[in-house]
Amino acid sequence: QVSPVESGGGLVQAGDSMRLSCAGSGRTFSNYAMGWFRQAPGKEREFIATISSSGRFTDYADSVKGRFTISRDNAKDTMYLQMNSLSPDDTAVYYCAGRSTPAKSTDLRSYDYWGQGTQVTVSS
Repeated sequence: QVSPVESGGGLVQAGDSMRLSCAGSGRTFSNYAMGWFRQAPGKEREFIATISSSGRFTDYADSVKGRFTISRDNAKDTMYLQMNSLSPDDTAVYYCAGRSTPAKSTDLRSYDYWGQGTQVTVSS
């Protein structure tokens, strides 16, 4: 089991960069594929990025491709989301999640463990 905890959110200006971290407790973090999702006010939670357990394979939503980078350091039981060229449309609560399989997935329904979320606000 992995219990994700997000950190790194806050308030930035349009065009700025920010890095989110997701710490996964437990001894088997390296066995879990992980993902980042976000939920803006009044909208459904949406997929942002996913990474396989090894870190070799990744996938991104079209809305963030080329701006966001997902990575992980299994030695530190931590996953990251580097966000560049932020815009007000990126304002949301960002969640990290883990799934009990090595394979990445864009489907939020396939994730078993969720963090509490961290707020990212981008001002214009």
